[in-house]
Amino acid sequence: MNDEVIAMILAGGQGSRLGKLTRTIAKPAVPFGGKYRIIDFSLSNCSNSGIKTVGVVTQYQPLELNSHIGNGSHWGLDSKEGGVTILQPHSSLDGEKWFEGTAHAIYQNISYIDSHHPTYLLILSGDHIYKMDYEHMLDFHKRKKATATVAVIRVPLEEASRFGIMNTDNTDRIIEFEEKPAEPKSNLASMGIYIFTWEVLRRYLTESHATGQNMDDFGKNVIPSFLANGENVFAYAFDGYWKDVGTIQSLWDANMAFINPDHELNIRDKSWRIYSKNPVAPPHYLTSEAKVKESLIVDGCYIAGEVDHSIISQNVKIGLNSKIKDSIIMSNTVIGKNVTIEHAIVGEHAVFADNAQIVGEDEIEVVGYNEVVGGLTDEEE
Repeated sequence: MNDEVIAMILAGGQGSRLGKLTRTIAKPAVPFGGKYRIIDFSLSNCSNSGIKTVGVVTQYQPLELNSHIGNGSHWGLDSKEGGVTILQPHSSLDGEKWFEGTAHAIYQNISYIDSHHPTYLLILSGDHIYKMDYEHMLDFHKRKKATATVAVIRVPLEEASRFGIMNTDNTDRIIEFEEKPAEPKSNLASMGIYIFTWEVLRRYLTESHATGQNMDDFGKNVIPSFLANGENVFAYAFDGYWKDVGTIQSLWDANMAFINPDHELNIRDKSWRIYSKNPVAPPHYLTSEAKVKESLIVDGCYIAGEVDHSIISQNVKIGLNSKIKDSIIMSNTVIGKNVTIEHAIVGEHAVFADNAQIVGEDEIEVVGYNEVVGGLTDEEE
């Protein structure tokens, strides 16, 4: 893919449905799969698709996310011809510029986009797990002579009311958009991935703001306006793995599925690597008492207990006789002796005292970052 397209990753949302996991960090920075963060998938897809210039729009709790992305070198996005740019709200003579929606975030960064002179603008969400070659979508956009193309995926009809639904004709032209309809007419759900012909989108955004009819959101404002004005808007059908991890349950589900070496995402595919930034750590160590099965264990771990169908991130310590099952343990967590953790997500730097126990039953148990669980250790009693 050449310089005719640049990508904008929208990574400023709070992700409040993830509760404790997004109190201090942005949703795209939430760890996934033991050694990744959610935004790694969008950044890696850009790199693998040959996109050289990526703007990442951040707003809510951006420190961890900004630190993770850095200069983009871990994704090969640090070339002189492009690279990654973190775009945050800023003040100006017009006042403070907080982003008020997905389209408003693009409007506020028009000068950045214009500076790269793109013909097309690829807009992505930074909070989905998937692999996708955006070049195929751009080819589709050109072939259809579209001004806007929306990536869609078929979802079970009984779940369609949770998504923005695109109704199309037999040429894939979108004829109607319904935002979370009570009675959906189709099961083509928007993936939050758009390609716009930049000249056209730019005109819509600037004219709407000039007349006080601000288009703040792509789903609620921009796409309906394009359809109302007879623009060529098409649906690009994607049939690969795609997961919205916006809730605790969906995040846990996606991680548990990720353990399977035959997972549809095929994380071991050398032709489409998912890159990330990870600290240097020694190999993990299993003591003679450790029992591990069907689990992902990342570098730097020390395990003296039992781990069953779980993901153990970097530099986690699990004490003697502790049992971890169906759980995600994020990095630098310390788990004492005789601890039981089942059906849970544990945030980074959490600490479990000896004999502590958390077992999710009807819902996933969540332990926040730096949270301490349990009382005194055996040595302190």
